[in-house]
Amino acid sequence: MSIAAPTAETRWRCTLCGNLTRFDVTRSAKVVEYLHFDLAGESRVEETEVLAETIESVRCRWCNAVDQVELVARPGAGERPGA
Repeated sequence: MSIAAPTAETRWRCTLCGNLTRFDVTRSAKVVEYLHFDLAGESRVEETEVLAETIESVRCRWCNAVDQVELVARPGAGERPGA
């Protein structure tokens, strides 16, 4: 089971305890990284391009519930600034 990532209009919420702020996220990503090696052989990632990413599970840090997270609207999402 995978869950969608939060957006500018949504956020995660645990359906069991109501937590909105603390989650352990297990995800898989396929990336291309540009590595720069110095003359001593030490590497540093200078660029990262994410080709694909999947959130596999989300666990609530408050109650340890696994896969009990839903997307809910953020407060004020969709409101026009200055309205």
